[in-house]
Amino acid sequence: MMMMSKSNMTIKVTPPTKGLFDLMIFARHADSQDPYNWVCSYQIQCLEPRNGEELPENPFHFWGFHQNVRDFGIKESSHHGELLVAPEGTLLLTLQTFRPLLATYDLINKDLDAALSKKCLAAQAEEEKLSCHVLCPFQGYYRLSVFVKDLEGSTFRNAANFLIRCLRPINQNELFPSGLSMHCGSGISSNGHGLSNPSHSSPIINTKLGKCNITFHTPADVEVTASLSKDKVMNAKYPLERYVLVTHLRTKVSVCVVLPESGIYKVGLFGRSKDHKDFAHICDYVIRCFSDPSWPPFPRVYSLWRRGCVLLEPRTGVLQEQTWVRFRIKVPKAYQAVVLGQEKTVLQQTPNMVWEGDVFTGAAGTQVKLAAKFSQHCSSLEVILAFEVGGGSPAALGCSG
Repeated sequence: MMMMSKSNMTIKVTPPTKGLFDLMIFARHADSQDPYNWVCSYQIQCLEPRNGEELPENPFHFWGFHQNVRDFGIKESSHHGELLVAPEGTLLLTLQTFRPLLATYDLINKDLDAALSKKCLAAQAEEEKLSCHVLCPFQGYYRLSVFVKDLEGSTFRNAANFLIRCLRPINQNELFPSGLSMHCGSGISSNGHGLSNPSHSSPIINTKLGKCNITFHTPADVEVTASLSKDKVMNAKYPLERYVLVTHLRTKVSVCVVLPESGIYKVGLFGRSKDHKDFAHICDYVIRCFSDPSWPPFPRVYSLWRRGCVLLEPRTGVLQEQTWVRFRIKVPKAYQAVVLGQEKTVLQQTPNMVWEGDVFTGAAGTQVKLAAKFSQHCSSLEVILAFEVGGGSPAALGCSG
């Protein structure tokens, strides 16, 4: 193992067998592309070999930080030394930076393939800090290579190679979901899209209840949407998109997530300003729940669900059959709001601009739609939300809070 700094170099050698070995050292100027020149040699006599696992392959030759790491923009690390220990199979590496940087990571182990390796890493990039949450599914040694670049840079450069020793591996069913981006949690990307004051700065959210609410402050011209995904869906009755509801308030966006089953989920946030037609990716969150949640979905959302629309009651998208349900909702600029189900119910507007009324759900299998008119002179109704009527007791249907 060779560790480099500006002014010195350290080499640790572990001979594989008993005997006499030659250690040859080659060097060149740090800025040179010329071949390495032989500098000196040492003879090492090993009287008794140390039995240990082989180190992971390292094509970058050095371990620890690159000797010019400060030039790359990295100030210091949460871990010192070339060996990092993960006693329970998890590790959080943080790097303090002089300026905003982007980073990618490679995790290498003899039993780890490329697809599984990607599920072991969750990266976060903040203004003056890079973080990488690492999961180790096998016992033994790993190489974690860090590559960084400036925000406007064209290529990532290898800034560090850490040796990780995992004493007790994590269960493979607890790895991160597939497809995480380099922007997990709040940071450079969310700030760049105008999102501030996050309710959750860390990219990993643990919940025993099986639900959470992610909020950001947003400018008036930014619209946010969200996706929910899971690698293996076992028992969800509805598409996962029904288990996330985005609500835009005047200066804030709320992403409410309820989970249909236990497991590890990815929440992707996307945003656009009024000048852009397409949504751009903002960041990802990981939601972990190992209890046994079975929340019902939210109602189906249509395109008129916009800034200022707030669903107060009912918060679940599956209503109990043959019951009266109180509807309370805010729909800005609506001239009239109605609920269309077994029969039509016209909602009344209160002084605080909430449309409300009692609706009879009817038989199981009925679809109940919330619709609105946005002009006194327009006769057509525009659907905003759609609910299903299901059978069973209120306890069986649950409540999404």
